[in-house]
Amino acid sequence: MNKVDLKKILKKVEKPARYLGNEINSIHKDTSNSELIRYAHCFPDLYEVGMSHLGSHILYDVINKDEDVFCERVYSPAVDMENIMREKSIPLFALESREPITNFDFVTFTLQYELSYTNILNILDLANIPILKEERTLKDPFIMVGGPCAYNSEPLADFVDVVILGEGEEVNLEVVNEYKEWKKNKTTREDFLYKISSIEGVYIPSFYDVKYNEDGTVQSVTPNRDGITKNPTKRIIKDVETVDYPEKLIVPYIDTVHDRIVLELFRGCTRGCRFCQAGMIYRPIREKSVKRLKEILDKLVKNTGYDEISLSSLSTSDYSKLSELTDYLVDEYASNNIGISLPSLRLDNFSMEIADKIQQVRKSGLTFAPEAGTQRLRDVINKGVTEEDLENATERAFEMGWNSVKLYFMIGLPTETYEDLDGIAKLAYKVIDIYRKVNGGKLKRSFSVTVSTSTFVPKPFTPFQWHGQDTTEEVINKQRHLVNKLRNNNIKYNYHDSKTSLMEAVVARGDRRIGKVIYDAFRLGAKFDGWAEHFNLDIWKEAMEKNNLSIDFYAHRNRNYEEVFPWDHIDVGISKKFLIREDENAKKEKITSDCRHNCNGCGINIHDIGRGLC
Repeated sequence: MNKVDLKKILKKVEKPARYLGNEINSIHKDTSNSELIRYAHCFPDLYEVGMSHLGSHILYDVINKDEDVFCERVYSPAVDMENIMREKSIPLFALESREPITNFDFVTFTLQYELSYTNILNILDLANIPILKEERTLKDPFIMVGGPCAYNSEPLADFVDVVILGEGEEVNLEVVNEYKEWKKNKTTREDFLYKISSIEGVYIPSFYDVKYNEDGTVQSVTPNRDGITKNPTKRIIKDVETVDYPEKLIVPYIDTVHDRIVLELFRGCTRGCRFCQAGMIYRPIREKSVKRLKEILDKLVKNTGYDEISLSSLSTSDYSKLSELTDYLVDEYASNNIGISLPSLRLDNFSMEIADKIQQVRKSGLTFAPEAGTQRLRDVINKGVTEEDLENATERAFEMGWNSVKLYFMIGLPTETYEDLDGIAKLAYKVIDIYRKVNGGKLKRSFSVTVSTSTFVPKPFTPFQWHGQDTTEEVINKQRHLVNKLRNNNIKYNYHDSKTSLMEAVVARGDRRIGKVIYDAFRLGAKFDGWAEHFNLDIWKEAMEKNNLSIDFYAHRNRNYEEVFPWDHIDVGISKKFLIREDENAKKEKITSDCRHNCNGCGINIHDIGRGLC
């Protein structure tokens, strides 16, 4: 394949380093080897966003360990770069080789966010790869997707060949190994898909037919071939202790969203927040030992030169050996001016001593997520934290010298009232009062409280998947209410664009008919829909109307327990019975305990997926 000549192009675009592909620790292989399997790992967003995604770094490292496979990175080019590429008929290329991905064996996408789907179609279009899977021939790559949004990949069924369910380190390699054998004879695309369909964690959408009821709901999703499982199952890594983890992270030449070492402490979560998809689909919990984490860190610090270590997991403060680990990190790295950050903190088990310890190098602001403004609503969502937890944590923090606090909330949660919204404001003012109390009644110039609200989006495989989302008008009215309640020089209020949340809800709970909407929206110019400055709701409304589909049907409608969801045939190890029980507990404002202390019968510990792991 011929390399794309970038010399003249890069002088004309913003941040040319996005497209260079020769960063520190990037991997390069001999592409003149015709037997080399070419694998494009695409993140359907800008370079700065994609380079901050840990899962992409892990897969890049794991797949490239196979000498017969070259995994390269692809990101959505910025608008200025895309315009030049289209003007000069330059096909989309992989960063490392700068060769067009048109003739690669695999073009794969990680699905982190539903509003990135138009970017996926744009990437295929830029690469001159047929967007519709039925139009692809033997010379075209297989299009494969994975990530959290893949658990409902039905809106992408017209475009993707293979869906990876769950954690990809093992299953991706198994798919590639089957491909090596199939490639020797290259029979038919369907033959290859059939060969890999029996691999645990592989779902082939084209091998399933969907029937609909007269009211537009799904009637059934069933296999259309012999030997195909009725319920494709997610794949997990059972032994996180020995699983490969990058010893070298690619170090970009430009600032990215997260410029730091990311250290994964464990996978899964035991808390059971009822709105949280990740907390359900990533079960069971699996921890890495301190010894293993030390080994990983030692190599990453030497190989990257980063001056910050971020401890990452769904609920980092739940790591059972956190105190031991942070002691080691401070003792080992603080003297070299390497800072430590804890991005996800819980109010109920947060140790201020640990926070103080890790802030010896750099003292940043503290971030907490009460999620709801009243205890009633926190019980509805099973957050498991109290106002007292917030008061104690902030008071200790201010006593130790912190001057800023960020509070994250969600609006539009099931059963929410304006009293709950008022509770958000009361908590913010309570934090100000606590600061005054600690500091002799004074507010320092550096003091601030930041309140951020996102909009609730009902997600598949959560206890709240049956609930409708607030209408755009309802969300805007709630945001305006909070703007008025939070008028204070010491409070900064940020809120998420309600329009993007609306389409996120449509796609998140979408069926295969939404695929035509995504396609039409793309043809009308939709891309970078997750960015407020690019998102155009009118385009999406036009695409919905063109396909005779209703936003209200997908986003705002409450479901009953008997309704078949587009994703019901996918098995994540969590029973629907458990999710219904949790939704009923929510209606009763009843807390479900942390499953580390008491098994709540979600199903994962009796399923082959997680048996013996929790």
